[in-house]
Amino acid sequence: MSRVKRGVTKHARHKKVMLAARGFHASSHRNYKWAKEALLHAWSYSYRHRRERKGDFRRLWIIRIGAACRQSGTTYSRFMHGLKLAGVELDRKILADLAVRDQTAFEKLLEISAEQTAA
Repeated sequence: MSRVKRGVTKHARHKKVMLAARGFHASSHRNYKWAKEALLHAWSYSYRHRRERKGDFRRLWIIRIGAACRQSGTTYSRFMHGLKLAGVELDRKILADLAVRDQTAFEKLLEISAEQTAA
């Protein structure tokens, strides 16, 4: 069996890691060992935060809907309960967009919700 020298593959692997670590501070963009460690952390954070972002946006939408509801004298929970009773199946993303961009449509939804909770 002949001997295999691994210089080419090792150099390619190191080059790939060092290219991915561009922009890192201190030795993390110069030293392969530290760059590899920093990349492992960075990739795990980005994976986790891609999932956290969904919850962050949902919280933002709820805050926006709640603020628009309070301006009209009702609460977020009463508004959402009324919409559920009325059978309106708009998600929070669309409701928040209506609250910010189209107040007249949001007011109509508020009226629908109020009618359902009163009945």
